[in-house]
Amino acid sequence: MQKKIANNFFFLILLLITVAFFGLIGSFILGVFWAAVLAIVFDPLYKKVLNRFPEKPALASGLTLIGILLIVIIPLGLVSLALVVEALDISEKIQSGEWKPQEQLGQIIGEIKGLVPSGFERFGLDVDNIQTKVTEWLGNSSQVIATKVLSFGQEVLGILFQFTITLYVLFFFFRDGKKLIDSLIYVLPIGDRKEYQLIGRFQSVARATVKGSILIALIQGVLGGILFALLGVEGAVILGALMIIAALLPVGALLVWGPVAAVLFLQGSYTKGIILVVVGAMFIGLIDNLLRPRLVGNDTKMPDWLILLSTLGGLSWFGLSGFVLGPIIAAMFITCWQMMGDEFGQEESMQRLEKEEEN
Repeated sequence: MQKKIANNFFFLILLLITVAFFGLIGSFILGVFWAAVLAIVFDPLYKKVLNRFPEKPALASGLTLIGILLIVIIPLGLVSLALVVEALDISEKIQSGEWKPQEQLGQIIGEIKGLVPSGFERFGLDVDNIQTKVTEWLGNSSQVIATKVLSFGQEVLGILFQFTITLYVLFFFFRDGKKLIDSLIYVLPIGDRKEYQLIGRFQSVARATVKGSILIALIQGVLGGILFALLGVEGAVILGALMIIAALLPVGALLVWGPVAAVLFLQGSYTKGIILVVVGAMFIGLIDNLLRPRLVGNDTKMPDWLILLSTLGGLSWFGLSGFVLGPIIAAMFITCWQMMGDEFGQEESMQRLEKEEEN
């Protein structure tokens, strides 16, 4: 009895200390998470560098970090800077009257009314009211864009600090990753086989999501942005960035280039519209169809609908990091319930079958 009380008291202390610890480092949890994800994704690169310097793991870790900076972080920083500059430029053009999306909207609505003159009235839609509302939204959105960009500039120091934390933790994850995993296996009380299965599942989904979904989205977004720029579409950088976000979803980049193509057709730019549709469907879309099943589906072992729901849910919970966190949580959910079935479901099924045979 005394031992049971002592154990319960110890577990209570352990729980409180654990909650306090995660509260203490709560502001840096996402930085640590991304350090773990990057460590998984770039582990092959680290091992190659380590093979060149087998007696110097710290040097190999540092060189791998430099490679990640050159391959990932610096290019993403340049793209983000270009996106901010483009957003500010569009906001200034709208506010100064140089670019008048309201007039373009009026022309487009006029074209639509000419094509389907009675369609709007049939559904009880007031086209002029819709145009007024959208015009007001466009005017307000320019101010919102400017405000968000300025606030983003003020948060740059915080973002850089988080990047620093991520890179700092990543150095130790590379250098001491195996020791950390062994320590985690040692302290978890659910059995080594299950623990290795859960860690392996986390690694496979994180690797597939980053190397698959994000890589495909980046390729499609960059190609889309270049295509928009070549066609002379306003806001090519922003549209390319939106295409990256849309491409993370199974629905794909069609959500961005499709409406742009429709606008081009309505404006009478038929050649540009045809080029955008052909390249979008036959080339940009083909990249998704060819690469996603190999890079994402095979490793995550989850249906597309579950990837979509978990991605959207992760985005609403965790922001941009939810594109990776959402599918990981869904995959861990499936794995844990599969473990439950393997542990208890099979035995109960056998007992039920034996009773049925006896009857």
